[in-house]
Amino acid sequence: MQTIYLSYPIENAELLPLAGKKVIAIGDFDGVHLGHREVIQRAVENARELGVPAAIMTFDPHPRELLGQEKYARLLTPTSYKMELFEKLGVDCTYVLKFDTALMQASPQQFVDRVLEALGVETVVVGFDFTFGYKGRGTPDTLCELGHGRFAVEVIRPYRMNGAKVSSTAIREALLSGRPPAAFELLGRGYGIRGVVVSGDKRGRQLGFPTANLQMSENFLVPASGVYAVRAFVGGSWYRAVMNIGTKPTFHSGEVMSLEVHLLDFDQDIYGSTVFVEFVDYLRPERKFNGIDELITQLRRDVATAETKFAQIL
Repeated sequence: MQTIYLSYPIENAELLPLAGKKVIAIGDFDGVHLGHREVIQRAVENARELGVPAAIMTFDPHPRELLGQEKYARLLTPTSYKMELFEKLGVDCTYVLKFDTALMQASPQQFVDRVLEALGVETVVVGFDFTFGYKGRGTPDTLCELGHGRFAVEVIRPYRMNGAKVSSTAIREALLSGRPPAAFELLGRGYGIRGVVVSGDKRGRQLGFPTANLQMSENFLVPASGVYAVRAFVGGSWYRAVMNIGTKPTFHSGEVMSLEVHLLDFDQDIYGSTVFVEFVDYLRPERKFNGIDELITQLRRDVATAETKFAQIL
C-alpha cells in the first residue's frame, strides 16, 4: 500500500502515484472499528468491480484536536498503526490530508473542487454521519449534490451492536473505564498500544517479577490505570503477560505514569525492542501495599487470575 501525504488545496495531482480514476473512502477512521470497516470494505469491493485502485482519505492531526478537544491528541490508532490496518483490509493507497486552518475553513464546494475533483475520484464512499467543509456544514446529501455528474457517492448506514451505534467515542469510554472486552466487541479485535522497552529501576526483577518498561513513541490512548491481563507481541511471538498502568504508589509518591509489562514464562533481554500490548481484561485497580511481602503475594494472585482469564478467552 502506498501512503501519500497531502495538504489543501491539492495541486498537480496528475503527478501523484496512482493518478487517475479511483474509489475513495473518506473519514478519520480512528480505531478502524467494525463500522469503519464496513465503509472501507465497501470501497475496496467497489474498486475491484470497477477495476480501479481502492483508496482512503484520512486526516492528520485528528480534526477534533485542532478544534481544541485535547483528549483527541491521544488516539485509538495513531497514523502509522492505522496505515497497517488499512493495508490488511486490501487498500491500495492512503491519502493523509493535513488537517490545518486552510482545510478547516474550506467550504464544502471547495473541498469537492480542490480535493476530490483534483484527485480524479470515480466513487466516494462515506459513513452516514460524515461531515466536511467549514464547520462541518457538508453532509452526505451535500456530497451527493456537489458530486452529481462528476462522481458517484455511496453512503453506508450505521453499524449497530445490541441496538447501539458502534463508535470511536464508545470505544474510548470503554477503555477509559477499564473495560477491554467491551472495546474488543466494538473493534472486532483486541485494543493494543505499542512502545519501546527502556531501562527502569529493575525493582520487578528483584521481586521475582521482571517487567518491561514501555515508552510510547506514538500517541496511543492509554486505558484507565490499573492491572490488566494482556498479550504482548515481541520478537515475532505472542506471550501472555500482566501489565500495570499507574504510578507505583508502593514505591513512589509522585504522579509520573508508567507502563510495565511482566511477560509470563519469559526470560530474554528485550531492551530497545518494540512491544505491542493487547489488552485482554482488567484485573484490579492499582493500590499501595504495606510492604514487599504483601506486594509479592498480590502479584502472584494477579498472575493466577490472568491465567484464568487467558484460559477463558484465548
